[in-house]
Amino acid sequence: MKNGVLTAITAGVILLASCQSNSTAETAKTADSTENTNTNVATTATPVDVSKIKVADAKTILARKQVPILCYHQVRNWKPTDGKVGKDYIVEVQNFKDQMKMLADSGYHTILPDQLYAYLNTGAALPSKPIMLTFDDTDLDQFTIVNPTLKKLGYKAVYFIMTVSIGRKGKFVDYMSSDQIKQLSDEGNIIGSHTYDHKNFKKYAGKDWEEQLDKPTKRLEEITGKKMTEFAYPFGLWNAEGIPELKKRGFRMAFQLSTKRDEKDPLFTIRRIIASGYWSPKTLSNSIKNSF
Repeated sequence: MKNGVLTAITAGVILLASCQSNSTAETAKTADSTENTNTNVATTATPVDVSKIKVADAKTILARKQVPILCYHQVRNWKPTDGKVGKDYIVEVQNFKDQMKMLADSGYHTILPDQLYAYLNTGAALPSKPIMLTFDDTDLDQFTIVNPTLKKLGYKAVYFIMTVSIGRKGKFVDYMSSDQIKQLSDEGNIIGSHTYDHKNFKKYAGKDWEEQLDKPTKRLEEITGKKMTEFAYPFGLWNAEGIPELKKRGFRMAFQLSTKRDEKDPLFTIRRIIASGYWSPKTLSNSIKNSF
C-alpha cells in the first residue's frame, strides 16, 4: 500500500467531518412519497430493467422525497491507536449489528441503484421504508463482518471499490481480494467505482481521468463481468465541471455526502450520510429521519 494513499484517506477523514456537519442542511423536498402501501414487498425487490428509462428533468428529480442512504467505512472494534476523528468512521462490530437489527425491526427495506434510478426518473414504486446501504474503500471487514450480517436480514448493499487497495494488506486495515469482490457481486450486491487511490475528484486534470476513472472501471468490470454505472466521490467532494466526464463514461449516478444536491445534475450529486461510530441505533434512527 502506498503511503500516499493512507495519507490521503486520513486527510479525507477531516474533510468528511466538515462535510458531515452539514448533513441536515438540505431540507428534503416532498412532492412524492417513497413508501408503497404493500407491506408484503420483499426486502430487496425484483431487479428493475432500467435500460429504456428516460432521464427526467432536474426539477422532477429534486421534487421527489429523498431515499435515506447510509455510508459506512470500517466495521471493527476500536483500538487504542484510533483517534477521536477516526472513530467517527469506524463502527464497532456489535454496534453495527445492532444498527442493522434496528433497521430491520423498524421495517426498513434495502434497495439497490436500479430501483433508485427508476424511482427518481419515473416515480416507480419502492418498498415501504426504503433505504440504501453503501460501503466505501474496499475494507476486508465489509466482506467478513458486513456481508454475513446483511445476509441474515435479507439485505443487499452497494460497495464502492478503491482499486489500488484490492488484495492489499495495510498497516491499519486489510482489503478485499478480487474473488471476494466478485462474490459480493454474484450474490446480488452492487459494485461501484471509488477511483484508483482516493484522489480528490475536484483536482482531476489531464491523465487523472484515465487513472482515476477509466482504469478502475475496466478492472472492476473484468472482476465482476458487469458494467460500472455508479460512482462515489472520494471524501464526498465533487465539482460540476467533472460531471460531464462521468456521463461520458457511462455512469448513471454519482454519490456525494451531505452537501446540497446540484440543481442541474441531481443524479450525480445524490446525498448520503455517514453512519458515525459514535451513534447508537437510536441515534442512527433519528439521524435518518432528520437528514432525509
